[in-house]
Amino acid sequence: MLKTTDFDYHLPEALIADRPLDDRAASRMMVIHRNSGKIEHRAFTNIQDYIQPKDLLILNDTKVTPARFFSNDKKIELVCTQKFSPTQWECLVKPGKKMKPGRTVEIGNATGTVERILENGNRVIHWDQEVDEETHGRLALPHYMNRESDVKDRDRYQTTFAREEGAIAAPTAGLHFTPEILSNINHAFLTLHVGVGTFRPVKAELIKDHEMHSERYHLSEETAHNINTTRKNGGRIISTGTTCTRVLESIARDATQLELNAASGETDIFINPPFNFQIVDTLLTNFHLPQSTLIMLVSAFANRELILHAYAEAVKEKYRFFSYGDCMLII
Repeated sequence: MLKTTDFDYHLPEALIADRPLDDRAASRMMVIHRNSGKIEHRAFTNIQDYIQPKDLLILNDTKVTPARFFSNDKKIELVCTQKFSPTQWECLVKPGKKMKPGRTVEIGNATGTVERILENGNRVIHWDQEVDEETHGRLALPHYMNRESDVKDRDRYQTTFAREEGAIAAPTAGLHFTPEILSNINHAFLTLHVGVGTFRPVKAELIKDHEMHSERYHLSEETAHNINTTRKNGGRIISTGTTCTRVLESIARDATQLELNAASGETDIFINPPFNFQIVDTLLTNFHLPQSTLIMLVSAFANRELILHAYAEAVKEKYRFFSYGDCMLII
């Protein structure tokens, strides 16, 4: 049985990208050929060399919201994980011991009251008026950046095609695309709102014991039709990131004869080796944290030994890692 430690690797801290490049398309791109094990070192702008006219690129159009807030007295941190209404939020709060039912918190002119505590420890908070999110909200940047978000992040920690608000974290594989690059590639969109669970480490010793977080998704009738048509015509489905992959493979589990239909809901699919991919043929993804569910998914798509070899190669070649880092294309 695979252990969480089977997906560990050594990463020098200096290779963690805590700031974006000035040009979002200037990233490097490692190309991994699954069948031969061949590894190429290319630039992201070379991606069109690997995409055929019949292929279809799938992108996640979720939009990151400024979900992190601090109380006026700076003693309470809140991350809004879901909005039941504009004035009723589900929040991750720190420190939790100060936020028992009935306790209040002030953000700007709004006062929130803790209504109840959910099983996952999150609080349901009711506000007496809408919180001024533009003034008081911040992006919930990943912890490994070790900094607060700034003005530049408002643009760069967002894809150029983001339109459906609801994510806490960015679908980072999509950050490399510019409108110019996308204009030359046949593409379609789906939505998966990346939640706070993407930051949570795997604590189980055996990966089979890990409880996966759930995230909301939507696949339109148009995108489902485009995927079905592409596959019938012999084209490949190229998934941009682990988020698109989870949606497509989650829906495929319930599909009839692998014909996808429009769907909305939540998925807690945990993709790890071994896994039979039914829709995704090619994967574009960033470099992920050691022992994370994301590197487990990538290892299921390729081969765990090949992926760990590729990561060691990336360290040797000084690739930039994680959300603002470089990417790999697995074909």
